[in-house]
Amino acid sequence: MNPSTVLVLGANGRLGEAAVQAFAAAGWQVLAQLRRAPVAPLPAGAVALALPLGDIDALARRAAAARVVVYAVNPPYADWPRQMLALARHGMDLAQRLDATFMLPGNVYNFGAGMPPLLSEATPQQPTTRKGRIRVELEAEMAARAAQGLRSVVIRAGDFFGGGAGSWLDLAIVKRLRQGRLVYPGPLDVAHAWAYLPDLARAFVAVAARDDLAAAQRWHFAGHTLTGHELLEALERAAGVLGLQPAAGLRRGGMPWGVMRVLGTVVPMVREVVEMEYLWRVPHALDGRALQGRVGVLPVTPIDDAMQSALRGLGFGVTAGEALPNAGIVASDTSRRHLA
Repeated sequence: MNPSTVLVLGANGRLGEAAVQAFAAAGWQVLAQLRRAPVAPLPAGAVALALPLGDIDALARRAAAARVVVYAVNPPYADWPRQMLALARHGMDLAQRLDATFMLPGNVYNFGAGMPPLLSEATPQQPTTRKGRIRVELEAEMAARAAQGLRSVVIRAGDFFGGGAGSWLDLAIVKRLRQGRLVYPGPLDVAHAWAYLPDLARAFVAVAARDDLAAAQRWHFAGHTLTGHELLEALERAAGVLGLQPAAGLRRGGMPWGVMRVLGTVVPMVREVVEMEYLWRVPHALDGRALQGRVGVLPVTPIDDAMQSALRGLGFGVTAGEALPNAGIVASDTSRRHLA
């Protein structure tokens, strides 16, 4: 049997790179759409398509064999209101042209500041921010396009970490790690949802392999749910393994949200970050039982291994950039550009 073909849109992004690697490792033929040369070498057999997302005709010709389109495009955070829907529509149009399943990484913005502590696929979506309303509109359009023949899947996850720079981890939490300091954006006793990107990419592969999904499907990826204390403790253990722990221990600090609110009146990027500050105050976790019931138990990298790998990917430690072996993966039930 010939292997299936997947088209990854935005393959130079962190999720895009992780998806390219995961699909290739699972034996898929991978087409990697990007606007410039790959940031990281593509795996053997993967083909780069150096074409803009808006050139649907050219992409459709080059990707005619694709039966799955993974949408890993994420515009700069400050440009979300202007670009998010327009870019996603290019991806949906392309998937419809190819008669392929359109796969979108979702987030928790849809649920708003009043969200309950455990989020299932049935949790009402009541966004309280502009970015949340955009996300709800995007998912509603995906569902509405089912009448026009679009097959779509949303896999909702928490904040990304791992796979390089561009997340809360490197932009805030470990930004001053070399100076012996960790910064956490919220109260340390509040649960927060996280997704280690290599694990999330493998979930995309597991769902893409199914041929019995409804036309418009939503799933939740549980990932890791950690309080601030738990996250910082995992980072401290990882820093110790990598020789980054000072003799006096790592200092801890918080985010200057008051200063950032003032700064946000003149700096668009800061304004957009401040809008989502509630995510650090409102406890939340993703209920992954429905996804597990459909595709089986998904591998989840233990948090200590994931943190060590994430720090190495950011250049910390003697063997900077070295990936941990998959032997560390176990089964579990449970930017400046991108901050999604």
